[in-house]
Amino acid sequence: MITHDPRGIGLSSRNVDLPTLETRVSDLMTVLNTIGIRRPVLNGAMATGAVNILAAAMRPRLARAIVWSEPTPRYAWAEDFPWGVTPEDLQGELDFIELWGTDAYGKAFLEEQGALGNRFPADLAPHMAAGTRGSCTPDVARGMVKIWAEIDVRNVLDAVRTPTLLLVHKEREGAVDVAEYIASKMPAAEVRAMPGDAWSPEEIPAWVEQIRDFIGVERPPAAQSTVLATVLFTDIVGSTERSAEMGDRDWKDLVQRHHAIVRESLHRFDATEVDTAGDGFYATFDGPARGIRCALDIAERVLELGIEVRAGIHTGECEMIDGKVGGLAVSIGARVAANAGPSEVLVSQTVRDLVAGSGLAFEDAGEHELKGVPDRWRLYRVVNESA
Repeated sequence: MITHDPRGIGLSSRNVDLPTLETRVSDLMTVLNTIGIRRPVLNGAMATGAVNILAAAMRPRLARAIVWSEPTPRYAWAEDFPWGVTPEDLQGELDFIELWGTDAYGKAFLEEQGALGNRFPADLAPHMAAGTRGSCTPDVARGMVKIWAEIDVRNVLDAVRTPTLLLVHKEREGAVDVAEYIASKMPAAEVRAMPGDAWSPEEIPAWVEQIRDFIGVERPPAAQSTVLATVLFTDIVGSTERSAEMGDRDWKDLVQRHHAIVRESLHRFDATEVDTAGDGFYATFDGPARGIRCALDIAERVLELGIEVRAGIHTGECEMIDGKVGGLAVSIGARVAANAGPSEVLVSQTVRDLVAGSGLAFEDAGEHELKGVPDRWRLYRVVNESA
């Protein structure tokens, strides 16, 4: 069994930026590649299972199976996710962290768990306090809670074909409903409801037996021609007018300089250039935050040429066609870009939900009809990047 601490926590390096969902996937891959592990079973509980979901969506053949205990794809309450933590409860969690590292925290934690029905011995309190001191500082704990409160992986669940076991307490309020909601969106998920409504040491063997039974069945890797990818589209604003003003030769020179800047940025942010048409670029990334930062870099750097670009970014399940990503998700990315203004980077709701804690900030750009794409789509404008 392999365990690894998120950066900034436990045995991992301190004094680093808090890990985003995308960063944690990258760190997970570093651990697996360094050790030389292939096709592991990815295990997570509650909101932390989102890391494994995103990893499996981005790398369809990575894992043999996923085990997700008391799963939740979204931490915070929403109108279409009534099982999440309310703003009041979230503030209560943040207030509770003020006791972090103290004996009072250990006692309060056990009292809180007891109210939930989770049974732990009273003499565990000082160990809980010591555990918090050994895990991270209060500001890191507070920051991690805020990051998880913003994460939502519901829009990538359907991209996961990896066999997934969803383990829940059958009497825990809303647990079975959430698990069945997740299973309805995942092609290879199975819900198993266990007795009781809370954790106790006595039930661990039964849960372990369920996990052994599930992962003990050797399943062939699912045939899959899709992958979760972040797509970026950019093009020069007002290119037709500028080319007419400048003439063919000068316009060609300007476009070549534009292409050089774009390709430098794509290389810097580890993108894959998929296609170039005229003054537009189409590229893919492993993660959405990297795609956004690349788009911001391009938009800023081309200003020195006296031009502006528009950019659109979407993350979705893409079809692999002749070794290149294509399909509806790519069309959505192109349509998002078409709605952007000069020097503007627009992103889809999915992108915004996956980059919590990245320092990227957004403002609501409203709902839009994307030509040729069903439904209306909520888009967001990237407005700045905090320290």
